[in-house]
Amino acid sequence: MKSAMPDETPPAIAMWNLALRFLLEVAGVVAAGAWGWQLVDSWARWLLAFGLPAVLMTVWATFNVRNDPSRSGKAPVPVPGAVRLLLELAILGFGAYAAATAWSIWAGGVYGALVAFQYATSWKRVAWLVRR
Repeated sequence: MKSAMPDETPPAIAMWNLALRFLLEVAGVVAAGAWGWQLVDSWARWLLAFGLPAVLMTVWATFNVRNDPSRSGKAPVPVPGAVRLLLELAILGFGAYAAATAWSIWAGGVYGALVAFQYATSWKRVAWLVRR
C-alpha cells in the first residue's frame, strides 16, 4: 500500500487570492480578445476576437492537476503540476502581452505585476504543483 506523503495534501488558498486569480483569468482572456480584434482588419478579426479567448478558456479548464486547491479539484485531463504551471504562465503571460499591445504598456505592466503578486502570495500552491 502506498503511504501518503505530506506534499500530497494541497495547500489552502485564501479567498481573496482565489478572487484575484479569477479576475486575472477573465482580464487575460478579454485582453486576448481585444488583441485578436486589433490584429487584422478583415472578417478574421471576429474569429480571433472570440475564438482565441474560447481556445484559451478551454485549455485552462481542461488540463488540470487533481486536487488543485485553486480549481474544483477535478481534472478532465490530468497533467503533471509543472505542465499546469507552464500552461498558466503561458496563458497569463500572453494576457499581459495582449493587454500591453491592445491597450497600453501601462495596462500590460499592471496586469503582469498583479500576476506576479498572485503567484508570490500563493507560493505554497506553486511549490505543491512543482512537486506533483
